[in-house]
Amino acid sequence: MVFADGTGKRINMMYPTDYAFWTKLKKFVDHEPYAAITPELRGVLAAIGIIKGKPFEPTARQKELLEKAVVKAPRMILAERKLGRADKRDTYYKDRQWGRLWAAGTAEWMQASYLDVVERAKFFQTAYSSAPGMVMRGIDKGSKYPAAIRDADGDILNGSNNYKLHLPAGIPVKLFWAVTIYNITDGTMPETSQRFPGKNGFDNTVKNKDGSIDLYFGPTKPKDAPESNWIQSIRGRDFLAGLRIYGSGVEFFDQTWRPDDIVKLK
Repeated sequence: MVFADGTGKRINMMYPTDYAFWTKLKKFVDHEPYAAITPELRGVLAAIGIIKGKPFEPTARQKELLEKAVVKAPRMILAERKLGRADKRDTYYKDRQWGRLWAAGTAEWMQASYLDVVERAKFFQTAYSSAPGMVMRGIDKGSKYPAAIRDADGDILNGSNNYKLHLPAGIPVKLFWAVTIYNITDGTMPETSQRFPGKNGFDNTVKNKDGSIDLYFGPTKPKDAPESNWIQSIRGRDFLAGLRIYGSGVEFFDQTWRPDDIVKLK
């Protein structure tokens, strides 16, 4: 992930995707108290030589395998995210592409009888943290994060194309809403000529006569799109669009208000 500090400078929070991942993980294990990691997970780490307070000295062969693992694992997780679930419990609507990142689980990805490790892995490939307020179903409280990686036709969103997102009038928020795009592989924000790859309820976006809002994505601004409603993408790079709703209203839960699918412009 990439965050901005108080000066607007971007700070890289991404995990390494080479052998440095393991050396940093070892530093984390050594630094944190035992309670920060469950005994079972500490056992998994011990199986590859990472034990709190002891040297981490893999053989040349072990190091080669660990390097392959940290390259292959993100690709496997990305494939799971792009394929989606057959049972569709990771979607908000039966007829739309917007997904829910906790897939009907708790903030810890607990299902009725098991921990959904697949959905947890998919979440942390692009996100930084989880909290109960992100999952709770409270009126005018908490937050919701519908996310789309596909357009209305079911095709993966790609930065080379131009798209339109229609948000009907009366977005059900107590606080504010925001739409942001992220690089699909790791959740970083695309670095473009725009300061920030998103729009929100505090921006001066142009509204339609009925109060609805049309937002546009693309490497260049579509001809008829207002500058204030355009979010710039990067050519050739897939992206995901996140809709954040802070202080979710009842209309979100009973689905009397629903965002349209993202439509590819011809």
